Amino acid sequence: MGLFSVALAIPGWSDVVGRAYALQSDPLARIGQAEVDSVIAITDWLSEIDHTFGGHHARPMANAFLTETVAPYLRATAPEHVRKSMLTAAAMACYLTGWMAMDEGLHGLAQRYHVKGLELAGAANNRTTYGHILRGMSVHAAQMGHGPAATQCANAAADSIPSPGPRMKAFVAGQQAHGYALVSSSRPALQSLRETERSLDKVTSGPGDTFGGFSYATLAYATAQVRYALGDVKGSVQSLEEHFKLRDKTDSRRSGMIFGGLMAERQLELGHLDAACATWGRIFTKYPATYSDRAAERVRVAKRLLTPHLAHPQARQTYERARALLAQKSATRPPV
Repeated sequence: MGLFSVALAIPGWSDVVGRAYALQSDPLARIGQAEVDSVIAITDWLSEIDHTFGGHHARPMANAFLTETVAPYLRATAPEHVRKSMLTAAAMACYLTGWMAMDEGLHGLAQRYHVKGLELAGAANNRTTYGHILRGMSVHAAQMGHGPAATQCANAAADSIPSPGPRMKAFVAGQQAHGYALVSSSRPALQSLRETERSLDKVTSGPGDTFGGFSYATLAYATAQVRYALGDVKGSVQSLEEHFKLRDKTDSRRSGMIFGGLMAERQLELGHLDAACATWGRIFTKYPATYSDRAAERVRVAKRLLTPHLAHPQARQTYERARALLAQKSATRPPV
């Protein structure tokens, strides 16, 4: 499966733009816009499964979709505009599948999917999709604690996207802020956060596209991550509380559990044991139906952090619940 590599060779735009990509090797197969639309629709559907149940359920289906449907479409004959649209759709399908692999803890595999997505976006000459995937790679690096790599990818994403709309600008600037904070560059981190807020204030319509939506709830989460990376634990908890006030029904159960787990951990870091246990109690109700290594890690961390507090009745109860949930999930984990 491979491990996350901070030395990963990320292809630059000049290395991938317009590259021929094994097309038209099957002259008997032809595709049109209908096939492109089907790839986009199925990718959206797979994204919904991923958000609801986690990467372990969704990735086998996504991988089969790439292998059995998308790859043959890429080899088919098509008009140039359809060819580029299919390459873009395939790039986003690869990006999503990489995200699922990351959610499973398969970090090296996730990186390989993302690099393939960059190559497909370059072949489509689509700078926005290329930058979008780079932003996702920055998130991955940040979650692994690799600040320099997170900053490099986020800045490359910002440089790649021509004339981004306000929501996309916020989408990227918020991640730049987190990257800067992880390398203790507080001034550019706070400047990027202000740019994120200004851009979001300019958004006047719609929730944004499936992958690039950015909301005030997302801004509150980004602010929490920046504050925590810069050492402001109390401010981070306040921003996470604001995030949960702003969430709506379209936000995924998995992200709610992961972000709630982070909030509980930081509440405990502040010495607020009762509040942390209450937060853990709320997110534990979401865990049984979620097959996500990132979500499982939050339960594992809860169990570890509560071990020194077992004399406290609520802490003991929360600890036992975490232990039972992990044991249950281990026994019912679906096969790969």
